[in-house]
Amino acid sequence: MNLDIPDGKDPIQYAWGELVPGIGPAASNLSLAVYAHTTLGLREFEAARLRIAQINGCVFCLDWRTERDGRKVEDEFADAVAEWRTTGRFDDRTRLAAEYAERYALDHHGLDEEFWERMTAHYTQREIVELSMCIGSWLAFGRLNHVLGLDAMCVLPKP
Repeated sequence: MNLDIPDGKDPIQYAWGELVPGIGPAASNLSLAVYAHTTLGLREFEAARLRIAQINGCVFCLDWRTERDGRKVEDEFADAVAEWRTTGRFDDRTRLAAEYAERYALDHHGLDEEFWERMTAHYTQREIVELSMCIGSWLAFGRLNHVLGLDAMCVLPKP
């Protein structure tokens, strides 16, 4: 579906702000907070974010690379995320972040004791909650933008 955007309106600002003024700015604040306040390392953050982008098919999210202190992941990183099970480019935390993102999106009922044992061996409870909130944000908002045809112009409004 593509929303009917009035001429001269920014599609994202219109959809996220004008159409739903009681919800859109709050959603935007959550989306922005995930980037501004994360304590996760760049590689695990991007592994989870990109895996959700791959699952959602969000055009903007697939092209976006998070930058921290002038650093981004290498160009081949997205390909490695798609092959998280077999790539030799990831440490345990990065591989688990990609796995968790995929399972969170596609098989959250299948997160069993074996998975949680591996996850808690590498992540604190605080990090798991933070990663879960990040994944939830990307899953919801990347999917929303893709489903509504906004993802080619995805620039979230500043609150």
